[in-house]
Amino acid sequence: MSLKENRGSRNAPYVKPEPEEARIAPLAQTGSWQAEQKPVVKPEPVDATRLPADPPVVKPDPAAPLKRDASMNEGALAPRSLYKVYRSADEIQYVPENALKEGLAMVKALKASIKKVDLGSKMRADVWQEEIKNLLGQGAPTTMIAVCGATGAGKSSILNAILDDNIVPTSGMRACTAVVTEIGYHKKKTIDGDVSFLTEQEWREELSVLLDDLVDEDGNPKRSTDLRTDAGVAWSKVHAVYPSIDQEQLARMTIDQIINRDPKIAKLLGTTKHISTPDSKTFGKEISKYIDSKDQKRGDKKDKKKDKKDKDDGPAYWPLIRQVRVSCNAKALSTGAILVDLPGVADANAARNNIAKDYMKKCDCVWILAPITRAVDDKTARDLMGDAFRMQLMMDGNYDANAITFIATKCDDISCSEVIRALNLDEDPELEAIEEEIDKCKTETEEWKVKKAEAEAAAHDVNEQLKHSRDILKEHEEHLTALKAGEHFEPKLTAKAGKAKKPADEASAKSDSDSDSESEKEDEGNEPQSKKRKNKSSDKQRPAKKRKPSAESDKEDNAMDVDDDEDFEVEDELTFSDDDDDMDKQDKDKDSSDSDSDSDSDAEMGSDKGDADEEEDEEVNPETLKTKIEEVKQAIKDGRVQLSAFRQQRKDAVDMLATLKKKQNEAQRRKNAFCSLKRSEFSKDVLKQDFRTGLKDLDDAEQEQKNPDTFDPTVNMRDYEAIDLPVFTCSARDYVRIKGQVKGDGDPTCFTKVDDTRIPALQEWCHHLTVSSRSRAARNFFTHFNTFAKNVHVFLKGIGEVTEADRLAMKDQWESYAPEEEDRFGIASSDGPWSEYGDLAEELYTLSTKVGPDGEAVGVAPRLEREFRTVVANSVEELQERFKDGLEEKCRVGAANAASAALETSDQFAASMHWATYRATLRRHGSWRQDLNVELSNPFTRQIASSWSKVFESDLFASFEQATMDVITELIADVEASAAAGLKERAKGQGELCLEEARVALRKTLDLVTEAMNTQQKEISRCLAPHVQDQLADGYNRAMEERGRGSVARQKAVFHNTIDSEKGNIFTDTADLIMDRLAGAAEQVGQALDNALRDLARKVEVSIAVLWEGVRDDPEQVAARAEVVETVSDILQQVQLWKAAEAMPRAIVAT
Repeated sequence: MSLKENRGSRNAPYVKPEPEEARIAPLAQTGSWQAEQKPVVKPEPVDATRLPADPPVVKPDPAAPLKRDASMNEGALAPRSLYKVYRSADEIQYVPENALKEGLAMVKALKASIKKVDLGSKMRADVWQEEIKNLLGQGAPTTMIAVCGATGAGKSSILNAILDDNIVPTSGMRACTAVVTEIGYHKKKTIDGDVSFLTEQEWREELSVLLDDLVDEDGNPKRSTDLRTDAGVAWSKVHAVYPSIDQEQLARMTIDQIINRDPKIAKLLGTTKHISTPDSKTFGKEISKYIDSKDQKRGDKKDKKKDKKDKDDGPAYWPLIRQVRVSCNAKALSTGAILVDLPGVADANAARNNIAKDYMKKCDCVWILAPITRAVDDKTARDLMGDAFRMQLMMDGNYDANAITFIATKCDDISCSEVIRALNLDEDPELEAIEEEIDKCKTETEEWKVKKAEAEAAAHDVNEQLKHSRDILKEHEEHLTALKAGEHFEPKLTAKAGKAKKPADEASAKSDSDSDSESEKEDEGNEPQSKKRKNKSSDKQRPAKKRKPSAESDKEDNAMDVDDDEDFEVEDELTFSDDDDDMDKQDKDKDSSDSDSDSDSDAEMGSDKGDADEEEDEEVNPETLKTKIEEVKQAIKDGRVQLSAFRQQRKDAVDMLATLKKKQNEAQRRKNAFCSLKRSEFSKDVLKQDFRTGLKDLDDAEQEQKNPDTFDPTVNMRDYEAIDLPVFTCSARDYVRIKGQVKGDGDPTCFTKVDDTRIPALQEWCHHLTVSSRSRAARNFFTHFNTFAKNVHVFLKGIGEVTEADRLAMKDQWESYAPEEEDRFGIASSDGPWSEYGDLAEELYTLSTKVGPDGEAVGVAPRLEREFRTVVANSVEELQERFKDGLEEKCRVGAANAASAALETSDQFAASMHWATYRATLRRHGSWRQDLNVELSNPFTRQIASSWSKVFESDLFASFEQATMDVITELIADVEASAAAGLKERAKGQGELCLEEARVALRKTLDLVTEAMNTQQKEISRCLAPHVQDQLADGYNRAMEERGRGSVARQKAVFHNTIDSEKGNIFTDTADLIMDRLAGAAEQVGQALDNALRDLARKVEVSIAVLWEGVRDDPEQVAARAEVVETVSDILQQVQLWKAAEAMPRAIVAT
């Protein structure tokens, strides 16, 4: 605590100021955790370690039980309420996240408890405050997963399936594939996004390149309609942002003029737009304002004004996007996985390329996506990753089965015949059973089609008979009416022409039927008018196609005709509708509507037959006509029963055809799924084996270069069969269809089970990849917390009866700061005589550090700091030697290899592409769709890749850790040796606790340093291509100066000559650069270790100082210590229960 703080907090307990470093925040500022403790109402605090001049201090008897009142018990319960208390490890369902959550709650409880006691020394207060700060800062770790794949690999679809929501844009827009998109987790129900835009400088640099692409050597605009050309790509970007500028204007404008053309765009540069929406649909609309181009927007057709507004020439922002960050509540990411969608193709924008490269350095895992058809076609993992990518992964330490996952996408894209033939599945029993079921469905379908046709034909015949019978019935009724009226009636259908006239009658009936059919066709041509008549009909329960202004019998005849016509409408064989149900309803309507007419207006079908069987000269009278009418009515009834039966037969056939079609489709989907899963099994084996082969190729190349005379390719450097590359074969499209994630997307085409799509397995894989980091974080947290809590417990509990002389003897020898008696002038007092001098008084007080006869600081911390500096210096020297021994010679050989291959590499690169593409690549200093600098560096990288990975995969700090612990052990032994007889046993126990705490702190420090070293080596390993690019910058520029006829050939010649003259220096300088940067990295590690070990020295002194530091003996402090000891004891017990729960078999670590 500084003097200024003591002076500003008069009511706070007095803690004597001690020397402090500027980087450590003052402990007892207003509102800080120590400043909140209750004031001690005493003229001056008394420390048990001092020999008072006044009456002796009465110490409490340690053996006597502590008396505590109810208020103390209530105070003790407050910290315990912050965390959950368990009685046994069996009650704990161990999950790393829950363990960290409860552990942090215990730290807060411990912090609240410590506020109540006086810590005695400022060093202890500083160290403990820093410990608590570090513990509270330990949250759940994250695992960054880089998702890589070429354009069209289905990355966006896979990501949306994993997230169980349509968050990642899948519109096919260029910005969607060219911008890095980071997707993380948050607990909120909203979907949040941050869209970052290029800075003005970055946009200027890109505009400079784009303008060069748009203008030819004579300053005229190039043809830009073909988006596959560099000019087409450049025009699409510039025109999107500045749609009011045409190409002719653009060729004459400067970059400043272009940027100043639209102040809104200029204001947008360098900013970040935040989006927060309640659902993915709204999120898609909001983010589309930035990532969609104007020509791809789709407005609401109903809102024509909005459509017109959208079609205005407003700017699009997608070329300006630098990066997109999305946070959502996706279960797959809830355990710390962060998915990073990296560009599918090399983008011309340098800023976006750099972001993608930075993510590759930071990522913990790499997912490589490709359509499964490429894996089947032997375009496997080696080809998809490329040599440069594989070598970089190896140098990063990520080319192994723990860091790489291969995902074969679009598994629902299947051709069964091709797969069956390729994998020889013809005789597979399961496949044969499925095909037999399909064949059976096809056979039964043909049979039921025949039955349906027969039922339709039979129903048609019965219908024709019913029509004829109704005509006869009508004639009989008209005849009967005429006889009753005494009028003459000349029958036509039932004329007494004798048997010889029957054929004519039949022909006439047929002719009438044909005419009816023709009139029906005419009515079909005038269908709209017919529908109008149907709607106006109020005396019918069903529509009629044609109507005649006649009697009720005419209406019934027409109604029957409509039924028959509708019954026999031609349908597609496998298109099912509700027509058959409607026909049944119409039959019922007919039965009800015709029941009355049957008694007075229907005629018998048999009447016609009766007329034919009667004698020719039979006299016609009303009685005979009535008999015939009844016979015809009965015949009509019988015919209708027949017609209904045939209709039912047709309906049964239609239903069966629908059922058979459904069964056949399901069987076909099972066949598709079977073939897809078999293809997936085959592809997995191919990819796994190919990955092993690629790893062996790298190992063999390294061994051949290292020992060319003794190299034996049949000897394996490692057990390659034990390497198991994780491979997932997924169908995102069928998954979202089964889950109904996308509306209107149809039924799945291949898989019917969610698990078969393998998306759930990929979601679980997201959790699995975080298991090790989550478990390690929780374990390290509890180890750290356990040692700290033990230290607190020991200090507060005290070390028992020790004479003041023994304490003072150890204190004089080992304490590193001046005892409080030396503050004779009240410098440390907030109201002492020196208070008016302010900062000067504080500065004078900080000079009171204990020094020995030789003028050097003495005590535990100074001694450790001196010896630690020697250990760190030795460690830095050792690191530099290891880098030199393991990599320097490889770098020299790599430089020679790269130099010898440079000319051939450059010439092949120039010959492999169109002249315009080559020129665009030169304009971008070798980095565009392909990177010439990387290809020139590949021989160098290939030479050092394996050795590099071995150097950095080894334990670089093992000797440093041992040397540091030896220094601490030696000091603790000296402390024990100097202890008086009464303190010997206690000094030994405290020394062991101190060693344990030091070991935990050192391990944590080494983890941080190792991580920093890993980051440094990734940076250094990626400096090759940028360094080559810088070295060749003049050559690129000179080549671009060539203009006019034959300029392409001259450009190639200029750059060829540049490579030829500079190749030796370029790669030799690269080797020197790598070694210099590695040496610099070792020195940076040394500085980090110096700072960390300085803190460790102070921590060791605080821990061992329990042997000579006393605690306040006033009643209030005694009670407070007893209360805190109880709390700390309970916390230690809970920590042990959590550690025991982790070791139990049922511990959950993969949720």
